[in-house]
Amino acid sequence: MRALSRPLLWALLPLVLIVAAAFAFLASDPLAPFRGSAPPIEELTVERTVLDEDGISVRVRAGGSEPMRIVQVQVDGAYWQFNQDPGGDLDRMRLVWLHIPYPWVSGEAHHLAFITNTGALFEHSIEVAVTTPAASTERVNLYALIGLFVGVVPIALGMLFYPALRTAGPAAFEFAMALTIGLLGFLFVDTLTEGLELAGEAAEEFHGAALVWLPAALTFLLLMAISRRKGSPLSGTALATSIAFGIGLHNLGEGLAIGAAFATGAAALGSFLVIGFTLHNITEGIGIAAPLVDERPGLSTFLGLIALAGLPAVIGIWIGSFAFSAHFAAVSLGIGAGAILQVIVEVAAYLLRRLNAQGRSWASAATLAGVTLGVVVMYATAFLVQI
Repeated sequence: MRALSRPLLWALLPLVLIVAAAFAFLASDPLAPFRGSAPPIEELTVERTVLDEDGISVRVRAGGSEPMRIVQVQVDGAYWQFNQDPGGDLDRMRLVWLHIPYPWVSGEAHHLAFITNTGALFEHSIEVAVTTPAASTERVNLYALIGLFVGVVPIALGMLFYPALRTAGPAAFEFAMALTIGLLGFLFVDTLTEGLELAGEAAEEFHGAALVWLPAALTFLLLMAISRRKGSPLSGTALATSIAFGIGLHNLGEGLAIGAAFATGAAALGSFLVIGFTLHNITEGIGIAAPLVDERPGLSTFLGLIALAGLPAVIGIWIGSFAFSAHFAAVSLGIGAGAILQVIVEVAAYLLRRLNAQGRSWASAATLAGVTLGVVVMYATAFLVQI
């Protein structure tokens, strides 16, 4: 007990000194002379826009060095009355709704401007005005159906290649695993890119890119520690589950994008786009099935893997449609990127272990063709799913 108390005391001493130094700095306030010589820095970020029969409502988050007030609102160049909920000054990071009874026109673009008490002006554009979907049983069911078509159905179709993979021989297995690495590599880059783009739309106080890189790094390290807790790389059903989990997190991000597009009118998800997502995601099902060729999993295993990889698309569409926020989406995509990177490492380790056991080189025609085709197929089908 005494041996533990001494290290604890030495650890507490610098913490106490840090708190004391911070208190002394705040009490003396040495920066006070600088405050009156420059105007306060103000930031305002629009996080969500809702259009309904009552007009336009926007959810805004304040930033900057001092509290601020929104005193005037312009819509399409004209001043309009508005109601702030809740009222009062906007402190740093405070979130409020602004309700504007403006008769917006469906299908038209509208431009908003918010003017603060210091005269600062912040602008926001509505590219295409459409009624924001409200939560209802019918709409929730409709979005679930779309999520099943773009997430679950293509994964299930891709896993139907499992019997072909079992009977095609070692070269086909090598090709399928390399194909998995190629498609996961594309998903990793695509997920990071989408996450960083959304991070740029979040309030500056969230530190943009950190919303993506930190969750990605932490997720990768955590999943690697879990997967290697027994000291050996994953294989078989465990590897297939890891692949399905990583793909599921990516599909959650896809669902968020689709749902947000529904809410803002940025995309009309017609049958062509649904077919595009189906073709884009079929390859993911092949990648999940590939590690199972040496096993005979039951139907429940296949159904579980399909649900793990595909159902997050449904959840993503629900969240994106009814409660989308750029910073939450960026964090989600960062987690997805970290999970996908961990899966790439596991699949590559598994493939290399198999090739070394057979005395074969990783730089074979089947491996290189598989990686290349995986990237090419994902890139080509990505043109069909632009939102």
